[in-house]
Amino acid sequence: MLGLDLSRALLKRARAAAVPLVRADMRRLPVRAGSMDLVVNLFTSFGYFDRDQEHADVVRGIHDALAPGGWFALDFLNADSVRGGLVADEVQHLRVGRVRITRELVEEGRRVVKTIEVPDGRRFVERVRLFQPIELEAMLTRAGFSVEERFGDYDGGPLAAGAPRAILVSQRTR
Repeated sequence: MLGLDLSRALLKRARAAAVPLVRADMRRLPVRAGSMDLVVNLFTSFGYFDRDQEHADVVRGIHDALAPGGWFALDFLNADSVRGGLVADEVQHLRVGRVRITRELVEEGRRVVKTIEVPDGRRFVERVRLFQPIELEAMLTRAGFSVEERFGDYDGGPLAAGAPRAILVSQRTR
């Protein structure tokens, strides 16, 4: 088992899990080709790159890291649910104080941009590409995967309109 993240802060928090952890960019996986049996990408840890080709390259890299017949589980947001339920402006009271969160759709609804403003004046901006499940499936297929299961939530519900997630379980076929 191996945990991978680019964020030093998140890796520091994960150290208590007693699992080997690596700081790396998913676009350049630091593993030997064919050495993994399973790769899991959770909680929309995908979709942050500027170009779609970068996302496709990540999927191809995961394919290459897997042994033949290996599995890849991709947990992503359901783009239509994000668009349909977008909360444009909200305030949350967190441990650091009053936090303002704004969200907007850009690039003709292809991305959602979330801006978080904290009391000390810092701003954090997150941009996520809103891939439709069919786009994710096509990307997986082009990389050499066969999508075997589709779920719309963490309880195994169907991937349907209104589902909060798009969870695709695929197998390396070539």
